[in-house]
Amino acid sequence: TPLPMPIPFSDMNLGVLFVLALSSLTVYSILGSGWASNSKYALIGALRAVAQTISYEVTLALILLCAILLSGNFTLQNLNITQEPMWLAIPIWPLAMMWFISTLAETNRAPFDLTEGESELVSGFNVEYAGGPFALFFLAEYANILMMNTVSCVIFLGSSTLMYMYVSSITLMTKAALLSMVFLWVRASYPRFRYDQLMHLVWKNFLPLTLALTLWHISFPISLLFIPPIT
Repeated sequence: TPLPMPIPFSDMNLGVLFVLALSSLTVYSILGSGWASNSKYALIGALRAVAQTISYEVTLALILLCAILLSGNFTLQNLNITQEPMWLAIPIWPLAMMWFISTLAETNRAPFDLTEGESELVSGFNVEYAGGPFALFFLAEYANILMMNTVSCVIFLGSSTLMYMYVSSITLMTKAALLSMVFLWVRASYPRFRYDQLMHLVWKNFLPLTLALTLWHISFPISLLFIPPIT
């Protein structure tokens, strides 16, 4: 088990769903901050952020369901054990790519940072905040990025089950840091999407594809049961 995670949470029953529920709690703080600002630009930015976060959580949950089907358990520790021979990102690489793009949208990073559209919304839902509250918003945003990248490492890049706990922790933190560097590289490389393109990507492309792959991962093992054993 990686060392930075508290011991009771590392092998908690339904731990994967607990992490997903934690990531969805950001919706309430964003909506509350936009409404409390008493500014129409902040409110529009907050509504954009909430719609974007809720939309991409659907695909995240379906991709997570596929990973759970392959590991056979809801605990994070069991996902580690499943990936001892091979990372899950290799056999289900389309889902891993969609997961990474969805985490970009979930954390409101470029090219999906429409909540902070400077030309349209004067910097989004945090336009009325300065000083301490503004710093807390960005601390929460970067903490969310680190959390999502750590979860991505545990689910798809198999945080290693080495003999020494601190070595396992270092490998997990290194993988999460590398994914965070990819986040920054994407921000420097790609322009911002339009809002309709953002929604079309999830509802017309990602959702049908993840649904099809989820049905495939459910039906394929069941169909193999009808094939007689070859002696």
